[in-house]
Amino acid sequence: MEFIDLKSQQALIRADLEKRIMAVLDHGRYIMGPELEEMEQRLADYTGAKHCIGVASGTDSLLIALMALGIGPGDEVITVPYTWISTAEMIALAGATPVFVDIQEDTWNMDPTLLEAAITEKTKAIMPVGIYGQTADMTAINAIAAKYDLPVIEDAAQSFGATHHGSQSCNLATIGSTSFFPSKPLGCYGDGGALFTNDDELADLMKQIRVHGQKEKHHHPVLGVNGRLDSIQAAVVLSKMSLFDAEVAKRQEVADKYSQAISQSDFVKSGLQLPLVADGNTSVWAQYTMLSPDRDALHERLQAAGVPAVSYYAVPLHLQPVFAGLGHKAGDFPVTERVASQGISLPMNPYLKDEEIDQVVAAFDAQA
Repeated sequence: MEFIDLKSQQALIRADLEKRIMAVLDHGRYIMGPELEEMEQRLADYTGAKHCIGVASGTDSLLIALMALGIGPGDEVITVPYTWISTAEMIALAGATPVFVDIQEDTWNMDPTLLEAAITEKTKAIMPVGIYGQTADMTAINAIAAKYDLPVIEDAAQSFGATHHGSQSCNLATIGSTSFFPSKPLGCYGDGGALFTNDDELADLMKQIRVHGQKEKHHHPVLGVNGRLDSIQAAVVLSKMSLFDAEVAKRQEVADKYSQAISQSDFVKSGLQLPLVADGNTSVWAQYTMLSPDRDALHERLQAAGVPAVSYYAVPLHLQPVFAGLGHKAGDFPVTERVASQGISLPMNPYLKDEEIDQVVAAFDAQA
């Protein structure tokens, strides 16, 4: 059983992939070729955002967003400690200080009720994360941000394709950022990412930053990075877009089957917490993650049943050695620490067969 199945997907689009990749080989514009502009327009149309800027990775997209907002030494950016390290890593790499707030008990995304207390005169942006496929409570976060005149960067590396009160992820904030890492619901075959905004000036600035701060040939008015996207990766994203809506629907079907079966098992009685999609949200189910008070035993049980399982973010960011200088200790963010210590993810991809889903849920049938 594949935890993430890219082979079945590729078989469906192989002819189109080869045609698009051959077109890149024929025209020879291997970096930021015509596929990039086509991809940017397609994704802008999909999200409803005015601008899409393709970049070299989801990590680069966060850094470019921070640079475009002028964030640097002496500044603070509020985010969460339960996420992949890129989120806080790019804040620190920009020279700013990541300030953590805890996550919600049910969605495991930023808790907006804790946000206002974390804002200081040094706060220059808020960076919520759409963990496991659904957005944070962007309505509440944006309201607080507006009160303090702060920009919001939506880290949507896992939530591209999800919606919040009918609006698409990546079009919910000052800047939206996503990743096309191969394991994402919409991925390429290497590194890639994109930025989204409705602000013309920010869009122009982010385009400059991704090409070493160059506005026109031999003219570099701002500091930038090498954040350019390869044409082949843009071609792969374009090809996969033909399947994306159908795959999101299939992911929902898999999640529904998991939840329905597992919710009736004795494991729930023993404290297993299933994922919850907040009212007003849809999820792309980047992962199907549960919390288990006895995660190790459950992991062994799944392994014995031939089911691959993964524990993401088992050491939260505030306890990572690289951020020791922030002065945090165990107990500072109790919800994050509980989720980090109990989270376990089941196989999730749109090509799971019914018998494979049955194999997964069968592991939960007997008494825990």
